[in-house]
Amino acid sequence: MSSLILIADDEGEIVEILDAYMRREGFRTVAASDGQQAVDLHASLKPDLVLLDVRMPVRDGWDVLGELRRRGETPVIMVTALDQDLDKLQALRIGADDYIIKPFKPIEVVARVHAILRRSVGAADAKVLRVGPLEVQLENYLAAIFTPDGKRRLDLTLTEFRILAHMARIPLRVFTRIEIMEACFPNQDVLERTIDSHVSHLRRKLESAGAVGLLTNVRGVGYRLEPDA
Repeated sequence: MSSLILIADDEGEIVEILDAYMRREGFRTVAASDGQQAVDLHASLKPDLVLLDVRMPVRDGWDVLGELRRRGETPVIMVTALDQDLDKLQALRIGADDYIIKPFKPIEVVARVHAILRRSVGAADAKVLRVGPLEVQLENYLAAIFTPDGKRRLDLTLTEFRILAHMARIPLRVFTRIEIMEACFPNQDVLERTIDSHVSHLRRKLESAGAVGLLTNVRGVGYRLEPDA
């Protein structure tokens, strides 16, 4: 069955354009005209990706994005007229996968949807994740760095492995401390500085194995893996 795209926007013309282009690409679509409807449709239909506006009635896009991130990792592309750097930073901080500014070229939106779905589906199905010199074997709880001198296995704690595997599923994406906390410490009361401590230990182990610059800090937002470091 083709992927289901939830289009959340209160501008009817925008919805019609996105709906037409998505369907032409073979996607199924469903539309929400306000934030609460978007949240409800996401809960009932479990879409594969959400195209989300910020300025919507009832619940705005930031509130919706936060709710979707608390529920899981459904890919979300913000499609909005807000074009300031602070708005983009806010989207990344909450957990958006991409950010497209209106007015947009519909074909560009389609291309971004295809790219993110390929990436997220591939990561979900993979038993072995590879990011640059890093290899993560999910079933065996093993991680290693490939260097010119050979393969160097990482001696990680379970928590460090979980954080690394979580980030390796979507390279280049910035993960906030709260996202890492919710994904790797479910139902646990963990402080943000605890995340910083685990990530710091993990970074030192990666660098000792030869992967300098692989795990980076994005100031004021969180952490990401840089495949080309």
